[in-house]
Amino acid sequence: QVQVVESGGGLVQAGGSLRLSCTASGSSPSIYVMGWYRQAPGKQRQLVASITRLGATNYADSVKGRFTVSGDLTKNTVNLQMDSLKPEDTAVYYCNSKYLLREYWGQGTQVTVSS
Repeated sequence: QVQVVESGGGLVQAGGSLRLSCTASGSSPSIYVMGWYRQAPGKQRQLVASITRLGATNYADSVKGRFTVSGDLTKNTVNLQMDSLKPEDTAVYYCNSKYLLREYWGQGTQVTVSS
């Protein structure tokens, strides 16, 4: 059983920064993709950023130029550096890890950006 745990959420003022971290532990099949999703109240959960085992990255248009995803999937870790935060970034952020046939989700970490 794989367990995914996020950390680093909190309350910041607009224009500030946060760094989220995620680790996947337990059994160790190969991870192909790790990513960050977010869900605001009343909205669908959406992809924020992802990184593949080869290092290719993908970002939502709304965060390009402000967020940076990095990690070492061979060590089951991924990070999300969030700069120039805006109130509309407020959401619960979830870490996801994708394997050959399964995917696992963390419990989420709250990010709140005040105006």
